[in-house]
Amino acid sequence: MTTPVALTIAGSDSSGGAGIQADLKTFAALGVYGASAVTALTAQNTRGVTGIHAVPAEFVTAQIDAVFSDLDVGAVKIGMVAQAASIEAIAAALSRWSPRHVVLDPVMVATSGDRLLASEAVEALRTRLIPLASVITPNLPEAAALLEEPVAESEAEIESQGRRLLALGCRAVLVKGGHGEGAESIDYLVDADNTIALAAPRLATKNTHGTGCSLSSAVAAGLARGEDLEQAVRNAKAWITAAIAAADRFSAGQGHGPVHHFHKFY
Repeated sequence: MTTPVALTIAGSDSSGGAGIQADLKTFAALGVYGASAVTALTAQNTRGVTGIHAVPAEFVTAQIDAVFSDLDVGAVKIGMVAQAASIEAIAAALSRWSPRHVVLDPVMVATSGDRLLASEAVEALRTRLIPLASVITPNLPEAAALLEEPVAESEAEIESQGRRLLALGCRAVLVKGGHGEGAESIDYLVDADNTIALAAPRLATKNTHGTGCSLSSAVAAGLARGEDLEQAVRNAKAWITAAIAAADRFSAGQGHGPVHHFHKFY
């Protein structure tokens, strides 16, 4: 019996709700063994980020190489990369190891509004990491920021931005609609052939810390288990919706609390 393995390359969240900690919880909740390469340490809690300490790029490389040289990695999730030097290190490592699936969550700003990616690193994200991705998972503000455009407000604008992001070299784009309005939260999966709208009820809760990290990790978990991209995205959407729905029965912190990663178990 082989155990599906996923690797998260991301920043650490000291409060445990987002970043590496959320990714590993997601992998575990979905039956996937999680490995990690830490790109940055953050001092943060549910109310905000008070400090960021970037891991030297050469040590990011050392972590990735250590994992790939020993574990059969089925999928990679990339979250907070913090700085251009780390992006270069990650891109070089992925080019060396050629993982089967790469899910890139272009994390720029935390739920609290704190910036998590240096402004000068955005171009490196566009040109070095996006072309290596099987799928990128921007929310509406991130999609707009990557394209240097206003935030899309209609389905047509969202699909148009998804197609322009696709032109940057990734194989698919999942534009997340959680920052939109209306009774439903609609995500759009865009690839060369289709656009698929995935709707779920918009849930009223302030406990959404780590939602984006967790959704992209759930997609990576599905890919690591052998699902095709559409099925992995559909399953991830259903799982994160349930995790958000259960967030208010799982209380942690005084600000934007975490989603309930283990809602299936307790």
